[in-house]
Amino acid sequence: MAKLYFRYGTMDSAKTLNLLAVAHNYRKQGKRVLLVKPRIDTRFGSTTIASRSGLSAEADVVLDEDAVLDPQQLAGYHCVLVDEAQFLTPAAVEALRRATVDPGVPVICYGLRTDFRTRLFPGAQRLMELADRIEEVKVTCQYCNGKAICNLRLADGKAAIDGPTVQLGDTEYHPVCWRHYDEAVRAAQATR
Repeated sequence: MAKLYFRYGTMDSAKTLNLLAVAHNYRKQGKRVLLVKPRIDTRFGSTTIASRSGLSAEADVVLDEDAVLDPQQLAGYHCVLVDEAQFLTPAAVEALRRATVDPGVPVICYGLRTDFRTRLFPGAQRLMELADRIEEVKVTCQYCNGKAICNLRLADGKAAIDGPTVQLGDTEYHPVCWRHYDEAVRAAQATR
């Protein structure tokens, strides 16, 4: 039986670069790959899946928040690769889960596990609940050599502790270990 994978990591852990490499390898072998992304991710364009390294590809499917994904539409593909999976709805994750059974296509989802407040995104939560295999894409902390597990969002040089959960960005986010996350958040709270 095909499996549902969730490969998660903090910002700057090369999740999209990994997705694009996997797509390249499948296609090099003459296999059909379906690239999927949520419509909310417009950082590099509405249909582009792009890595900060400069590699990019066009998504075959762009999912609206209320999209109903029919698993049978995935028949004939050797693999489905999903970028920014944290933005998927739980219903979309469930449809991808069903696709691993019928029509039986492997699905590999890449995304963040938690937001800048260290809370699970709904899509990531459902993936953690349903995935056959959960793999961490690791990167070191912006400020030390520890493993980054948090996404620190900065606003005016301080840790953001309020604001919308979804705020697309790049340079204002830093991958950090728990110690540096906690220090930054406590410092921001102290200046409120």
